[in-house]
Amino acid sequence: EPWEPDCKDYKPLNVYGQTKLEGELAVSNTLDKYFIVRIAWVFGLNGKNFIKTMINVGKTHDEVRVVNDQIGTPTYTYDLARLLVDMCETEKYGYYHATNAEVKDENAGCKTGYISWYDFCCEFYRQYGLKTKVIPVTTEEYGLSKAARPFNSRLDKKKLVENGFKSLPTWQDAVSRYLKEAQL
Repeated sequence: EPWEPDCKDYKPLNVYGQTKLEGELAVSNTLDKYFIVRIAWVFGLNGKNFIKTMINVGKTHDEVRVVNDQIGTPTYTYDLARLLVDMCETEKYGYYHATNAEVKDENAGCKTGYISWYDFCCEFYRQYGLKTKVIPVTTEEYGLSKAARPFNSRLDKKKLVENGFKSLPTWQDAVSRYLKEAQL
């Protein structure tokens, strides 16, 4: 099931997750009015991200292995920034989840609903025009990574709409706009 924004069933998997939780708790235990907005799988023009990394790898390799058992949805920083500005102009405080929307149309030509890192990679390779073969693997098959990652990064975003905020565009649309802006 997707994580609800007001769920308090915390189980950080690593130091990064623990420090994020400690920051949230410091804010929520100190202030009465706050926005805590959880995001996942972030990509944007500045800094490193999965898309930049995998496109660079795809340019030099015939095939790549990408995990297919970690599920969520990506967040484009441009779309997130617009939402955060809208939120700050209200007093609808609290915890929220914000990632780009999942495609609901089964005729969309790509995976619908929540996705894996593998699905994400296949889509941005397709949009970019890379012919690199993407091989789905389990987290266990992939091997050790620098940090333990959650299998379920699905974030329930209905609270945004219930409070009058506009949903972020679909992640496929966000990838398309990002690739045009990033000029990778």
